Amino acid sequence: MSLRYALISLLRVGPLSGYDLQKQFQVSVGHLWHAPDSQIYPELRKMEGEGLVVGEDQARGERGTRRVYHLTEEGEAAYTRWMQDPLPYARVREPANLKAAYLEAATSDAARAFLADHIRHWRGELEQWEAELVRIDARENPMLQRRLAVTDPRDHDRTVAFKRFGYEGLVARARAEIAWGEQGQALLDSLYGPEDAHSAS
Repeated sequence: MSLRYALISLLRVGPLSGYDLQKQFQVSVGHLWHAPDSQIYPELRKMEGEGLVVGEDQARGERGTRRVYHLTEEGEAAYTRWMQDPLPYARVREPANLKAAYLEAATSDAARAFLADHIRHWRGELEQWEAELVRIDARENPMLQRRLAVTDPRDHDRTVAFKRFGYEGLVARARAEIAWGEQGQALLDSLYGPEDAHSAS
């Protein structure tokens, strides 16, 4: 259900085609809620069927058309309810933690490779999200610019602050995951000996 509210958050600043929604999703809200392109169009069709958005076919070139989606009053009301209601938290389903809990079944080399990959992945995420914070602070994020363009100037600082807060949560998670992976590496050293010594044997 969160996918539809991610899409609505984009449409609240103005109508977009499905293609433009995909592009905006990838560089904006997609950092906070990942969804492959194959899920976006089916969700838009569901939303249209429920009256949350309305699609309008517009001419594109000499023969082509594109479908542009507009947020309806019902869609805005659903978004407002979602923002006001408590968030239903799901139980954790984290494959890395599941695998870590049974690493005794792996070789030490495989365990070390797993943790190295985990740290590498989260360092990449950290780099991306820290760069996004820089763009937010500079108000250079394209979606943020679109949102500020339709927002009362008196609310600009608040809008930026909450956008930043969302990404600060991602940065904090990335740092925690890196620290957890490094803790796992130290655990392997304590159980199997340092990696250098292991490689030399």
